[in-house]
Parts: sequence; structure tokens; C-alpha cells
Amino acid sequence: MHDIVVIGAGPAGLSLALALRRIGRECLLVDARAPGAARRDPRVLALSYGSRQILERLGVWGRFPATPIETIHVSQQGGFGRTVIRAADQGVPALGYVADAADLAGALETAAEDARVERRYGTRVENIAAAKADAILSTVGDQGAATLAARLVAHAEGAASAARGIVGRDYGQQAVICTAKIAQPAPGTAWERFTPAGPLALLPRGEVHAVVFTAATREAERLAALEDAPFLEALQRQFGERLRFLSAGPRAAFPLVLRVRTDPTGERSVFLGNAAQTLHPVAGQGFNLALRDVWSLAELLRQHEGADPGAAGLLRRYAAGRRLDRGGAVGFTDGLIRLFANDNPLLRLARGGGLALLDAVPPARDFVARRMMFGARALP
Repeated sequence: MHDIVVIGAGPAGLSLALALRRIGRECLLVDARAPGAARRDPRVLALSYGSRQILERLGVWGRFPATPIETIHVSQQGGFGRTVIRAADQGVPALGYVADAADLAGALETAAEDARVERRYGTRVENIAAAKADAILSTVGDQGAATLAARLVAHAEGAASAARGIVGRDYGQQAVICTAKIAQPAPGTAWERFTPAGPLALLPRGEVHAVVFTAATREAERLAALEDAPFLEALQRQFGERLRFLSAGPRAAFPLVLRVRTDPTGERSVFLGNAAQTLHPVAGQGFNLALRDVWSLAELLRQHEGADPGAAGLLRRYAAGRRLDRGGAVGFTDGLIRLFANDNPLLRLARGGGLALLDAVPPARDFVARRMMFGARALP
């Protein structure tokens, strides 16, 4: 009998395994993929300052390259108004950091090895049967079929699928990601540019910037397939003349959807990260919310040392404790897409006024900044 089985050895699952080891909880980590698969993740992550604090406590911070974000410039295409958020105004060294998902996964895997976390790769969970005292997992792996018993099953295996208990929407968009070099050096500065086609983000990443270029699905597929010169022209046209793009790296495109599990718990089960909620990447909230899921669960189990981790009452406490943060992140990201996707001239004028007002009223700007850095902890 295992205390906790964590399904999924990506960044969220590895972070949970390390958090559980930190509080003395035994766990088994299983993943259907081969060892090292997470180290091939092409995504770039925007880690909030709050996420840095969690990763420091897990002993991972400093083990992978991360570029600080000291300033965020927010604007809209074709309209006035902009907001600039600065780390110095918040009394923190950086608002966030940009890191390759593959580098973070590698650091987490190394930390898990150092902590002697038990892991089984190439092991696919076929079925889970929950009972009063435990859950039985039917698995298939390199050694054939097997069963595992656990008091709690933690799902961290990736995107929530369209199943019962999950709500959301298909944005009809894809994010084209790549790196780009700009003519004007801008270390530590990130841009979030809202356009009718979707947000365009530039994140500092070493000597270049990571690009998240949102467009309707067919247009995104076309953009991802373009040669460098026409792609740079499209990128320049979408961003405007504030910066000049010199070159772009290889492109990849990912579909954008909202999927939210209405209850992140079940019978002897808990869902964390993308398994609980898959968000639009605007404002970079997805993985930061996942880390707060992980930390909240581990802290709850620390506070109830020796308790059955899969007890219904404990899981209800977890779900209640995550309600405000999850709802706020979902509402914030989905609301931004809805607000800025409409090209109505009157609404564009109102958005510009809102951005200008946000920039002119420090308490409001500070609230937004702290909400992005710390989630629900920023709320009064």
C-alpha cells in the first residue's frame, strides 16, 4: 500500500513529489513516458515571483537558467492607453522569470533523484477503482500488467480532457511560439500586446525574447509554416513599430482551450495543474497556478500529519481552499481574452482608458501586479 501515487512526471508531478518528500510523506511517481521525456518540452514558462519562492523551498531554484522580468509593458493594438508594471515598485527583485520548460523539468528530475523519490516510467494507468480505504490502480508497463494500491491518487498527467465534470471553451486559436532577436536591447522587459486576433507576448530569455503569437487556428498554422522573412513581417505588423525584429527561431503551434474541472477532487483522488485546469497562456498564469495547487496540497497534508491523505473531509478542505485562487485565475485569463478580442471602437476606447487609469492609480496597478505574482494571496 502506497501513501500517495502521483500520476505524471512532468513539472507539476515532480514538484508535488518533492513537496511530499519535504514533509515526510511517502509517494510513488508513475508516468507512461520514458525517462527524460519532460526534458524535451519545447515550451517557455513565465514563472511568477511567488513560484520562485515555492521552487526555492523545494530546493530547485538556481539549478536551471532563468531570466528575470523586471518590467511588463501592456498595451493594445490600434488604441491609446498602456500600463507599465515594475518590480522596483513592488519591492521585489523581479516580477517573474522566464525559463525553458525542459530546463525546469531536468532540474526537478535531478532533485527527485537526489531525494530518492520512487519513480516508475513506461507505466500507463489503465483504470482506477476507488474504495472506502484505498484506490486500486491497474497499470500496464514494460514488465506487463500490475496493480497498485494507494490511499490517495494525485493526477498531474496533463491537460484536462472534455469529460464529465469539466467545463470550458475552445478559443479557436493557437499559440505560435518561437524566439526572436530585437534591434533594441531590452533586458528584463516583457511586452503583452493585445490585438483583435489575440494577445502577442514577448518574454526576455537570455539574449533573445520568447514569442507567444496568438492567432486563429488556420492563421496560426499558416504562420508557423512560413519562412523566416515573411514570418518576421507578420510578427512586425502585429506588434507594431515600438520594436524592430531582426530574426526568428523555429516555430511550433499549440491549440488554446479553457478546461476547468469543477471539483478538483474525487473519491480518493485529487487533480492538480493542467489536470485540474488548462488556461489560456495570456499573462502566463497556468504553471504558476499549478505550483500553488501543489504547495497548497502539501501544506494541508503537513498540517494534518499522520492523517489519511485520501479522506473525504481532507479533500473537501483542499477543494475549498483552492476555490478562490482557481476561480480568480480562470476569470482573469478568460476575461482578458473576452475583453480584448472585440474590435468595437467604443470598447477599444474604453479599454485604452482603463489601461491609462490603471497606470495612473498605483494601488490598482500594484493589486494587479501582486495578483499575478502571488495569486489569491494578493487579495485583501
